Amino acid sequence: MTETVKGMQDYTGEEARKRQKIKGIIALTFQDYGFELAETPLIEFEEFVRGENVSDEAVSDVFKLQDRGKRNLALRYEFTFQLKRIAQNKKLPYRRYQIGEVFRDEPTTSNRFRQFTQCDADIVGSTIKEEAEILTIISKIFGKLNIDAVINVNNRKLLNEILEKEGVKQKTEVIREIDKLDKLPENEIKNNLKKYKAEKVVDIFKKPESFFKKYESYKEIQELEEYCKDYKIKVNFLPSLARGLSYYNGSVFEVKTKEMKETIAAGGSFLVNNVQSTGISFGLNRIDQLAKIKTDEKRVLIISISQDKESIELAEKIRKENIPCVVMYGKPSKALEFANSYGLPYVIFFGEEEAKKKKVKLRDMKSGKEEMLSEKEVVEKLK
Repeated sequence: MTETVKGMQDYTGEEARKRQKIKGIIALTFQDYGFELAETPLIEFEEFVRGENVSDEAVSDVFKLQDRGKRNLALRYEFTFQLKRIAQNKKLPYRRYQIGEVFRDEPTTSNRFRQFTQCDADIVGSTIKEEAEILTIISKIFGKLNIDAVINVNNRKLLNEILEKEGVKQKTEVIREIDKLDKLPENEIKNNLKKYKAEKVVDIFKKPESFFKKYESYKEIQELEEYCKDYKIKVNFLPSLARGLSYYNGSVFEVKTKEMKETIAAGGSFLVNNVQSTGISFGLNRIDQLAKIKTDEKRVLIISISQDKESIELAEKIRKENIPCVVMYGKPSKALEFANSYGLPYVIFFGEEEAKKKKVKLRDMKSGKEEMLSEKEVVEKLK
């Protein structure tokens, strides 16, 4: 049996290179805003993973494990809960980013996986100013990836205030249903809310933004929007947005695109060790399908035709320029098959004729064009 477990995938070749480039773009953007890299274990104690949010759907989907000592363990389902440990005794604000694998034992779809890559940035010790900065990072990253996206924002305090004024008792359950307004038909949501006697609140969330100015908590939305204007980014107020995780206690964010029904990035504000914090999480697996970028790698194959020493020396010069290079020896036909199979854009032929002329032959594999160049010229051309 060699197939992957359902909901888990292999990535090779151009797809793997594209994912690596996306991760690089995201990481560099995080670094530009002063976030420092962190790495945390894949496996944690199950009790720590579950935390205080045992009723959250994501928490109920954790992969459970046991080690030889019969200890109850689990694979991490996100990075946020691990902040409780790594943020201890850190000078605030603590800005950390992390890119890595997370796991959820849940049903799969074409865009929902059981192992997926998250790219997170969080600020422990934040205000609304930092929330606007997080939203700016979102805008910058999707701009660099050429993804046309809408950043939706709301505030959990506003949701709670609305439900409080409407006399709703089971707020958590009602908020979970309200959050599905963009996923399920309105009639279905209203039917689900009847058991909480809250079906009438749906109509409130269809009102224009001006309607919500009467609520005290709306001031935080206004403040966030003002700071976003300072950063020259556009956000969309979506009063029904709640996000599924119960630990959010202030602003919540969700990024959507017309090209995919699923959310492509999300986050919000929450407490870490009783310190107000905020953050965002990008799902690499979905972004990979949407990003309009080229890897543009100038990968090279040198075919040595009885010029092994000279070919190795040339390969090392090319590698010094951080250009991936492979040397193959013997029959050019087999080497060219290799180059075509792996999509290598350039091939260098180094044989007796080239050695006599103190030049090498560079072939552009896409156009078929060939040039005789000196070693120095070929290195310069490939830079």
